[in-house]
Amino acid sequence: MQEKLLQIVNSIKKNKFEDEVLELKPEQQLREDLNFDSFDLAELTVKIEEEFGVDIFENGLVNSVHEIYTKL
Repeated sequence: MQEKLLQIVNSIKKNKFEDEVLELKPEQQLREDLNFDSFDLAELTVKIEEEFGVDIFENGLVNSVHEIYTKL
């Protein structure tokens, strides 16, 4: 699961011509640490739902990698 999430995050960063993340840490914040904006978060949601069948934003905002892990 963690490796697949890392691939999803890096696919979004690649589309923004940003450097890949080598490791996801639970304490990383999606906006501050991964530099995701609202469009990136929307893309993240769609890709996670396609991969895992879970809508991570179903019950509100998700701000950290830890919160994603919890929902998955």
